[in-house]
Amino acid sequence: MFSRLLSRVDQRARIPDGVALYAIGDVHGCADLLADTFDLIDEDIARSRPERVIHVFLGDYIDRGPDSRRTLDLLISRARRHPSAFVRGNHEAILSDVLRRDDLIHDWLRLGGTTTLLSYDIMVPRSNVDADLLRRSLAQALPSAHVNFLASLRPSFTCGDFFFVHAGVRPGVALSEQSEEDMMWIREPFLSSTEDFGKVIVHGHTPVREPDIREHRINIDLGAYATGRLAVLVIHGHDVDIRYVGRSS
Repeated sequence: MFSRLLSRVDQRARIPDGVALYAIGDVHGCADLLADTFDLIDEDIARSRPERVIHVFLGDYIDRGPDSRRTLDLLISRARRHPSAFVRGNHEAILSDVLRRDDLIHDWLRLGGTTTLLSYDIMVPRSNVDADLLRRSLAQALPSAHVNFLASLRPSFTCGDFFFVHAGVRPGVALSEQSEEDMMWIREPFLSSTEDFGKVIVHGHTPVREPDIREHRINIDLGAYATGRLAVLVIHGHDVDIRYVGRSS
């Protein structure tokens, strides 16, 4: 674990005094990294002793990585200890659709759904996939706590001068008017925009080797399932820095 102070972020941006906010990037089934992240946060809380702690999770909790089921268990358990905002990622949206539509199963498998099924002890044949059987098997295997968790996800979260979302926002559209589709899926024209969105946008969705830090935008998706690294944005008042869990390079 190491940290990096973010000097390029708008220095006027802040959250309420006494609050420590921890934003966690795309986990993608990397339960071990998530558990290590919680250990890091607990150490920081014990050291800084904030009046209030908020966790913000930026979506894409499932798929691609090895243990989506345990990842959801860890998130649900964590929310019992600390106020938490869970943003909906495009992978959670796809899963919700898959549970209603057989025709989406094959697309989901190509996007990393196979590892999610395996984490629920559902085997996926290499050929002649029975989409209806897989859908029904997953619906039966999902614990009610996981179903409720997926249904509770929100499109965005705001704290102070920061706006947390999975993918980004559409330039030229007020934050209050953003579509859920864009907030889960957008890349361009958001990533290349130099617009002042009114708040600092904290997002994931587009993997980067190192956090992409702009004055009005911070991307903390490090592609955990492929790199073995997870980023945590830590905000105390107007102090903003990034902590890393996993491989140091």
